[in-house]
Amino acid sequence: MTKRGRDCMRRILSMLKLNTLRNQMLLGFLAVMLIILTFVGGITFHSVSTLLKNNAEKHIQQTAIQANGRLESVLEQINSLTTLVSTNDYIQQLLLRDIEGHPATFTERQALPSIINLVQIYTDGIKSVELYNKDGVRLYPLDGSTLRDKVPEDWIEMATRKEGSLVWFGIDPLDPTSLVAIRQISLIDRHFTTGGYLLIRSDRDKFALKDSLSGEGDGETVLLLAPDGQFITSNDDSISQKTAAKLVEESDDQNVSIGKRSFIVVKQRSSVTGWTLLILTPVNVITKGISVLRTTIVVSALMGTLLFTLLSFFLSILITRPVFRLIKAMRSTRLGILKPIENVSSTMEIQELNYSYNKMVDNINELIQLVYEKELSRSHTELKALQAQINPHFLFNTLDVLYWSLLDRDEDQLAEYVVAMSDLFRYTITGSSKGGWVKLQDELEHVKRYLLIMKMRFEDRLEWEIEAPPEFSNVELPRLLLQPLVENAVLHGVESKIEPGWIKLTVAGDEEWVTITVEDDGMGMDEEMLRSLVEGLDSGKVSSSKDSGVGIANVHRRLQLFFSRENEQGAAMTIDSQKGQGTRINIKIPVRGDKMP
Repeated sequence: MTKRGRDCMRRILSMLKLNTLRNQMLLGFLAVMLIILTFVGGITFHSVSTLLKNNAEKHIQQTAIQANGRLESVLEQINSLTTLVSTNDYIQQLLLRDIEGHPATFTERQALPSIINLVQIYTDGIKSVELYNKDGVRLYPLDGSTLRDKVPEDWIEMATRKEGSLVWFGIDPLDPTSLVAIRQISLIDRHFTTGGYLLIRSDRDKFALKDSLSGEGDGETVLLLAPDGQFITSNDDSISQKTAAKLVEESDDQNVSIGKRSFIVVKQRSSVTGWTLLILTPVNVITKGISVLRTTIVVSALMGTLLFTLLSFFLSILITRPVFRLIKAMRSTRLGILKPIENVSSTMEIQELNYSYNKMVDNINELIQLVYEKELSRSHTELKALQAQINPHFLFNTLDVLYWSLLDRDEDQLAEYVVAMSDLFRYTITGSSKGGWVKLQDELEHVKRYLLIMKMRFEDRLEWEIEAPPEFSNVELPRLLLQPLVENAVLHGVESKIEPGWIKLTVAGDEEWVTITVEDDGMGMDEEMLRSLVEGLDSGKVSSSKDSGVGIANVHRRLQLFFSRENEQGAAMTIDSQKGQGTRINIKIPVRGDKMP
């Protein structure tokens, strides 16, 4: 194959790769779109479904409360009427005489219907109201039967324990179509002791709930159960009494499955009778609108996907094709120095890309040359730095020789100054810094060595004092933070005076902050000079004259760099000076490191 054929084959392969890349990008966009639509659709469907279910449950709960309220209103009416009967003066006297050994006569018992029948007259569904004495003998109606023949003994005992409250027990053991309630009659004139009982039979159909409580006929099941689990009424014969009793035992409202049907169960317990009202609403009734929502979301997703596919295809033709042409032109560059490319399109966007690429090529070539020159310069600098490393060793060795020479000549004081100077240089040049941090005790030792050397110069003209409690020895601060302040105090507080001067360094603080004070009794500064110095420190502009406070500016800048404001804690420096009375500089830094030594 000729060279021209090989070049043509390479161009064809390059175009195939570009088309493949374009198709991959299109498929990637479609996948992202489908993921987003699926995610948004799922969240929307879940949110709306939950909202519908919650609203339905609230509606059912409100319906149960209203139904229970209607039921309790009927029961309260019966309770009020039976209360009137049990507290009737004629019945009270009749039962009182019976306890005292004077049973009611036939004539006296014939007067009872007009009183007792008030309950049946004013309340629908009451089958009978029966009156019994304390021993359970029936006084009305007139047939001579006993209360124990009608109801179990434990029912009578429960009614007695309720002390006059109307107690509903459920289905009559002798008549499944009736519901039974018993009220103990307490004798008012005999300290509310038991005088007899009222037995009330109510028609069971009175409490039947045949229709939907919501009035919408949506197929809900309504069950009314007595405390012992017996059915009082039910509008769904397919649900057994055992199943209903199990639902009552559950502590919370929940979704349940009975057979192949799913229900949302809402319970409401009557405070008057202790009966439990159960409302079972089919889940498919509540969520019948969700299917419409699901269809809408699916159709919208399909339409959105189709539109996005079409738009992506056209956009890929309008945008990506010129870009791929530009990529093809850029691939034609060879290794080595980058070369600008010629225009491959007349569109504004591609021209802008073309121009930007050419500018980038020019900048890269310039940067390559600059980096080369910098690397060369750095190599020379590193070489010089390696050569300069011997200088500190030469200095220390020279001072060490001088120290021993002075000792041999019995110049102990000068030898001490040489040791101080050697330690001073060693601390300044070669000491380990842990990133520029030292302990306060090391910094104070460095200050003492400096003052000792200055004492040699000024002799009796310099007095100094350092007060630093030992508990602050391990507090960390930047290296060489205090020496410039002490040096400034020596130059401006002692050197400028003819008479002796003093310098005092004080350390104080608490668990969180340490305050370091450097003061002298020198000439001080007037208000204008002090204000100019403070403004210069704040703005970062301090002149370089001898009296300008360059050392103070250096300390101030290092405080800002080393103590950045994290959690509202930053270092601060204040200057207090008066003309002819000296200068005081306070540095307040947060505690860093262990406070106690």
